[in-house]
Amino acid sequence: MNDMTKHQLVLLVLLVSFVTALVTGIVAVTLINQAPPPITQTIQRVIEKTIGVLPEPLKKDEKQELELNALSRDVLIEDIARRVSPAVVSVVATKDIPIIERYFVSPFSSDDPFQQFFPDLLVPQYRQKGTEKAQVSSGSGFFVSQDGFLLTNRHVVEDPEADYSVITNDNKKLKAKVVARDKINDMAVLKVEGESSAGGFVSIPLGDSENVSIGQTAIAIGNALGEFQNTVSVGVVSGLRRTIIASGLASGPEELSQVIQTDAAINLGNSGGPLLNLKGEVVGLNTAKAQGAENIGFSIPINQLKRALNDTRVNGRIINPYIGVRYILTDKGALVGAGANGEDAVQLNSPASKAGIKEGDIILELGGVKITRENPLNKLIQQRSVGDKVTLKIQRGNNQIKIDLVLEERK
Repeated sequence: MNDMTKHQLVLLVLLVSFVTALVTGIVAVTLINQAPPPITQTIQRVIEKTIGVLPEPLKKDEKQELELNALSRDVLIEDIARRVSPAVVSVVATKDIPIIERYFVSPFSSDDPFQQFFPDLLVPQYRQKGTEKAQVSSGSGFFVSQDGFLLTNRHVVEDPEADYSVITNDNKKLKAKVVARDKINDMAVLKVEGESSAGGFVSIPLGDSENVSIGQTAIAIGNALGEFQNTVSVGVVSGLRRTIIASGLASGPEELSQVIQTDAAINLGNSGGPLLNLKGEVVGLNTAKAQGAENIGFSIPINQLKRALNDTRVNGRIINPYIGVRYILTDKGALVGAGANGEDAVQLNSPASKAGIKEGDIILELGGVKITRENPLNKLIQQRSVGDKVTLKIQRGNNQIKIDLVLEERK
């Protein structure tokens, strides 16, 4: 009996232990399921909800490849800056400036009775005492040929009474002559004068601005603020085919179309410097910056300047073709209309007037190319030469007609 009781007692203890363990396990699982998730798990879920499933960590080979690509880009930019910098110059304008002298005189004549009451009274007067050479402006430029031809902005060399010189990267000062100024594209061509023009200048090859795309690397070099020579800034092409109004010119505001927008820093003094691609080629002529903005600069596509540059080197002047109409670009084409100040829509004795183009006409095509915001009328004309015969498709009222005319030189 006693033995049986002990056996039963052992079984009872085992049963109680099993039941207790089972209940404890159930309670533990319930508490774990109801407890808040760990903070790391919460952050992980928030990130996944925000940006989607996180990518797998980079493999060692992939990380090395990215590092090598970044290093290669840095080395490439350094190499371009080293090779191109000798071709970039500062363009300096000097001029005879009057020397103003201040002197003092009595405000009274010798027989004025008031003089006796104010014998020591003197008032300042000013007079010119000769002139002196002084720097009046500075900008940037770059060699486009080994024989000393340079490209810069027209507004950098706008003053016809000033003398111009260029300062090279090794601080040599060379006299330069303005060969031509292009009022259409804000560009000018200079030529180094004297014995130093015999040759041997480092020049920059011209690229193809038609192949420029948004997001590609852009490198600007120039005389930043007229003080920091050959400053290199790097960014991307941030916009294409912009139309801007450039102010600050002595001749007044100027509209520039089809320009390249970049976030590579273009400061005052950078005007006339090159915008480069990763091949070290010029794709634009830096010309303006947006006021009140962070790193929004503009550059004239180099393709728009090639013909004028070639004209200057061959003929000694820029030969611009024109048809002689004022127009507003619309969705259909170029609407011929009078200027804001009443200027004639069709200029007298121009190719357009001779061909019979009228105010209110909409020029739809030139030479079979449709006129659009990407291909405005002035761009299509500048791609042609003086003497070319072109056919215009025109919307006149409800009718479409074709008119032939011959491009003439803009005087």
